[in-house]
Formats: sequence, structure tokens, C-alpha cells
Amino acid sequence: MSRQQNHDVIIIGAGAAGLMCAIEAGKRGRKVVVLDKARKLAPKILISGGGRCNFTNLYIEPGAYLSANPHFCKSALARFTQWDFIALMDKHGLSWQEKTLGQLFCDDKSPAVVSMLEKECAENGVEIVLDCEVFSVERNAGYTVSTTGRSYQGEALVIASGGPSVPRMGSTDFGVQIARQFGLKSIPFKPALVPFTFTQKDISRHFQDLSGISVEATVSCNGKSFRESILITHRGISGPACLQISSYWRKGDYIEINLLPDLDAEAWLLGLQQTRGKASLKSVLSEKFSRRLATRLAETLLDSPLADKTLGEINQRTLKDFASRLNNWKLGPSGTEGMRTAEVSLGGVDTNELSSKTMQARNVPGLYFVGETIDVTGWLGGYNFQWAWASGWVAGQVV
Repeated sequence: MSRQQNHDVIIIGAGAAGLMCAIEAGKRGRKVVVLDKARKLAPKILISGGGRCNFTNLYIEPGAYLSANPHFCKSALARFTQWDFIALMDKHGLSWQEKTLGQLFCDDKSPAVVSMLEKECAENGVEIVLDCEVFSVERNAGYTVSTTGRSYQGEALVIASGGPSVPRMGSTDFGVQIARQFGLKSIPFKPALVPFTFTQKDISRHFQDLSGISVEATVSCNGKSFRESILITHRGISGPACLQISSYWRKGDYIEINLLPDLDAEAWLLGLQQTRGKASLKSVLSEKFSRRLATRLAETLLDSPLADKTLGEINQRTLKDFASRLNNWKLGPSGTEGMRTAEVSLGGVDTNELSSKTMQARNVPGLYFVGETIDVTGWLGGYNFQWAWASGWVAGQVV
């Protein structure tokens, strides 16, 4: 028979949101236990930012988050800001630096951030149980969570199990399953911040043998645009700009790529046609792109290959059409690489079921959801960590 332990708060999920909630509840004198099936603490924090932990962003704003209710995230983000987490880093002597676009990375790498959270938990009496599989959750006077060889009883239950992205880390849709068990609606999870894939025909035409080439571009879809690098892969395209726009893309949509975001390609090429008419198109393009990419663009952006033609040999109408493609190249992805490589997931517990001020289920007292489990998904660059810190923090004030 399993032994039972009594706590004030049970948190399922020892990631960013769960640990922040535990720390704050512990500060209030609550007896807190955090359960996680992983053998290491916070594995997603450890791999984040290439091991450097992009822990927040200087430019956090609600407009950087996707949700069926775009207003839901506002309260939490306003109450626990990026500056609050930076202050926690400073308290522990952890230094950081801005990379690009406000992205903050820890100089001491990801394990230092995990150690900081673990230390805060220890200082505030939080018990952490790893390698702990949850078999069932029941609501009685409070909540009973049954695990391997032991059950836990608590007044409040916080689901901080994240979403199903990066399944090799053990990620699942556990949070949505619990929501469903208690009659809460949810929005199906979809991969987000994920590379695009293309048909073999498109790969052969546009990307074959170009894997690894990167170029700065503006990528647009459904009214949103992101300017960062794109990266050609053996299956399609990735890189920050593509990962960002993937959250707004839906099956069947085209994406538009401006390969020369600082240049009016038509004016540039027509001008060169007058001054350097004997130069080949591919050699001119090589001044802006790698030689391999320049040659491929000249061969395939239009139906007729132009790589070996000089600018003077190309009629103005054709050159204008080619320039238009450089500034607005439309591509139709066949799909994405899916949850396997997605950094986060769209969807989760419907925000209409929760209080934006406490993260508590409106109709199920004592049940809370935090972090990626909720239908709030941020941009690439520290936004999702800030949502985890903020949502965990606000729940920690009341559980």
C-alpha cells in the first residue's frame, strides 16, 4: 500500500513555471511538493538557448503572445516583469547579456539558472521529487495525486507539465488530459516555432545542395512579418524568421520572403543593367548572397533560367519580374517538422476556463494551470520563459 503525504500545494511539473510557483508559495509558508517524471531538474531549461538559457526578453509585451484570448496574458506579465526576473538573477550573482532583439542570455549557462531556482526552492522549504510518474489525480476534500509507491494529498493542485513539444524530453499533453478530466475545455496543441518542410519537387528545385546556407530576410504570413535570418535545411527552411512566422502559418498558406529587405530589387537591378550590362545576373547576385545561392536563385526564381545571362541580355520586363520575386518570393510549405523539433506548442487549456489574475480554474476550486499548458504562446527569444515565470509567480501568490 502506498504511503500518503499531506501538503498544502502539489505541483506537477518541475520546469520554469512549476518551480517559480513553488518558490512563491514556499515564501508564503505553504508546504509545497513538486513532482516530475524527469530524472533531471528542468531539462527544457537546460537545453534552452543552446545551453545558454535565453531566460527573458527586454521587450516583453502582450502583442508578442498568441492566444484565443489575447488579453489573458496581460495581468500576469504586468505583475511579474522581465525586470523582476533580472533582479532574481542579480540576487544570485548571475550575469547576462543581450544577444539580438532584446534576447537575454545567461553568461553562466543554463545549469546556473536551474541551480538558482533549486536554491530558491530549498531556501523556501519546497520539496522536489524527480523520477516520479503520476498515475492518477482525484479530487476529494482536496486533491490526491497517486505516483509510484506513494500518494500525495494537497489543498491545491498546480498543473505545470508544459506542452507536448520536444517529446524526446518526455513532454506530453498531460495538462490537457487533466483539464478534460475536470470538465475544462482546451484548444488542441499544434507545433509552434518550428521549421518548415516542402515537397520533394520544391526541395529539388529551390534548396537541393544548399543546406546550411543562411541569409537575413523578412518572412511574412497572415499579416505578420519577422526580419531575422532564414536557414536552408535538407527538408526545407528554418532559422529564427521562419520559426517565428510558423506560429502564424496554417496548412495551405503561402509564406512570403523578402530576400533583400533593405533594397528595392527592381531599382537596383535596372540601375545595374544600365551601368554593368555585361555582368551576369548570377555574378551580380553573388554580391548579396553566397555564390551557390545566387546561382540557384538566378536559375529557379523564374521559370526560365537566367544564371548565365548578362543583365544586358535580359529584357526589362523579365528583370522586373525577377526583382519582384527577390522582394516577394512566395513559397508554399507542405508542412512543418512537427512536435519533434518544435520549441513550443500552440494551444492548451482554454483561457476562458481560468482566472487571468490567479491561473485558477473558474469552476474547479484549488485547481491551477501555469506555463505552456495554457493557451498562451510567445515569440522566439525569451518570451515563453517570461510567460512561465509570470504565470507561475501569480499562481504562487494564492495557492
